[in-house]
Amino acid sequence: MLCWRHGQTRWNAEKRFQGQADIPLDEVGAAQAAHAARMLARLKPDGIVTSDLSRAASTAQALEAETGLTPNTDPGLRERSAGEWEGLNRDDIIARWPEEYAKFNVPGGEDMNDVGQRVAQAVDRGLATIPPHGLLVVVSHGGAIRAGITTLLGLPPEHRESLGPLGNCSWSVLGPSATGRWRLLEHNAASLPEERILSDDR
Repeated sequence: MLCWRHGQTRWNAEKRFQGQADIPLDEVGAAQAAHAARMLARLKPDGIVTSDLSRAASTAQALEAETGLTPNTDPGLRERSAGEWEGLNRDDIIARWPEEYAKFNVPGGEDMNDVGQRVAQAVDRGLATIPPHGLLVVVSHGGAIRAGITTLLGLPPEHRESLGPLGNCSWSVLGPSATGRWRLLEHNAASLPEERILSDDR
């Protein structure tokens, strides 16, 4: 499974919290999506599932253009609701909510454990649509992907920050371990290795 963050938006460039605000890709983001899609198509994915927010859906459409696969839309892959922080940049937030920002407690925002659970459930729904051992591309958002990966790996919530951020149009790859659980194979990647990305490391 490959979890792909959407391309850049104007709010990304302005370092504003987007949350579930439906901000489209900007010109840079559209170009990022097209470039990454050409690479990811070489992996011959079996299915695509995407958040319904337009920045993710447009990124998924770039891969559709390369593969002919029609993306399935799942609102469970939306970004975390950022409550009162949506549309604000870091300096605005620190000025108004210094204690909350230090603990990343978003006023009116969605609990990250809930985000992880709904993303993991959306992944399960997507996997059910492809052949066993097939490759599913999950197109979502930085915070949602990290929360989902944390849940899928079975990590305790306090270890969520062990995963660094995802750049726009970068991806993370998960594969099955010998015990049948998920394991993280790559994180924040933006290029393909010489061998197939899901090959065994033994």
